[in-house]
Amino acid sequence: MSFIEQCRRIVRDPHLSAAQKARLLSLEAENALPYPDLPDEVRIAREEGIICDMFEGHAPYKPRYVLPDYERFLAQGSRWLELSPPKDFDEALEALRILYHHVPSVTAMPVWLGRLDRLLLPFIGDLDEATLYRKLKAFWIYLDRVLPDAFMHVNLGPDDNILCRLLLRIDAELAQVAPNLTLFWDPESTPDSLLLQAADNITTTGKPHIANYPLHRQAFDEPGVGIVSCYNALPIAGGANTLVRLNLKAVAERSRDLEHFIGEQLPRYCELMSRLIEARCRVLHRESGFFESFLVSEGLIREERFVPMFGIYAMAEAVNLLLEKSGLTGRYGHDEGANRLGHRISATLASFVQGREFAHAWQGRALLHAQGGLSVDTGTTPGVRIPYGEEPDPASHLLALAPHHGYYPSGISEILTLDPTIRSNPEALVQLCKGGFALGLREFTANVQGNDLMRVTGYMVKLSDIHAHGEQGSRTNTTALGAEAAENTGILGRQPRVVSHEQLAGQR
Repeated sequence: MSFIEQCRRIVRDPHLSAAQKARLLSLEAENALPYPDLPDEVRIAREEGIICDMFEGHAPYKPRYVLPDYERFLAQGSRWLELSPPKDFDEALEALRILYHHVPSVTAMPVWLGRLDRLLLPFIGDLDEATLYRKLKAFWIYLDRVLPDAFMHVNLGPDDNILCRLLLRIDAELAQVAPNLTLFWDPESTPDSLLLQAADNITTTGKPHIANYPLHRQAFDEPGVGIVSCYNALPIAGGANTLVRLNLKAVAERSRDLEHFIGEQLPRYCELMSRLIEARCRVLHRESGFFESFLVSEGLIREERFVPMFGIYAMAEAVNLLLEKSGLTGRYGHDEGANRLGHRISATLASFVQGREFAHAWQGRALLHAQGGLSVDTGTTPGVRIPYGEEPDPASHLLALAPHHGYYPSGISEILTLDPTIRSNPEALVQLCKGGFALGLREFTANVQGNDLMRVTGYMVKLSDIHAHGEQGSRTNTTALGAEAAENTGILGRQPRVVSHEQLAGQR
């Protein structure tokens, strides 16, 4: 389809809002530009789908993910936005509303709204709980209605406080797709009662993610780490300049056996992907002018704190194929030998990424990332996850995959799909979560069968919206991705499991 025909199709689509049409038309214009110059080997690997640029566009003019220093913004205001530092709770909320509209990302909307309870605590003053509840609930509704994108993400905790509790309560009551939500957990400062409130929320809404804060904190420096978009960990006052991913299944298909894969093919395609990262970063950092914006001049972001995300996916298919080619038995997620092979591949990837220097990267290195898949993927499983419909019991699931988590500092996530009986026993979910963290899990995430809200790769959708999308579209931008994923990737085939062995994970 030609550029003009594609634009005409977008304009005439009755199910798209005016804002959605404008966004899609801008993508068509961007992709009408030439792609950044690539070496022939890199170009071929990209065209064959072995390496993938996540459809970020042909002209990298903004970073993929931006994490402003919102604390600094609230302390100093903004000359460019003509805002004085806020003096009370209402002014702080209004200042954030304004700045959010000027924070770009790959989605054209902010993917990180900050550690919200920590940001707002200094502005509470003498406001009582009922007043805070009313103001925060209006703010939460505003976020979903004005920034209707499920990649928008709020962080809470790990400390217990009134705002953390209220926001969890409001999120459960409203059951909105946006914003996505992560609760930081720290055994030193997060009481079990707060973790139980989060677990109870998960049984009805699938939110929040729960992040192992000590693991994340030790991987980053000051001013700290934020969890953005799906489950991506990145440096505050920086972000991700790009995310490129490697299809491990495709590399395995081009390998004779396991040793050929580990010794030759994997290093080769890792290097080709690194060159793709460099080409995209070169345009963003040297040609786009992005790092001359007010976000930089006012100290809200710093160019040296942006980092490439070195993504991988289809670990399950790669392991199963390599076992077959090497004349070995076993299946990923169920056999100890297969699982160890997966861990070996993760270790090999981590070694490459730690040894490869990049010009435009925080601390000179990319960050390894278990990428959660795209809605157009077929025949592959996101990140290092177990294929849909093949999941074992929850404890075995965590035991199989937890060893991967130490290798992926910029994000890795499993999605445990649980039987509805968990709603009457959220304490079991707490024990499963803490058991996973004891095994080294970075992130704990669960869906409960029968909920309208569910996770796709990490972002939320409503099943009711997916079912209605074909007839009437959706005001939420990410519904289309969820509907496409349901059709192409088998997310609705996840096997719900009863939490009957939740203590097992904590005993290993």
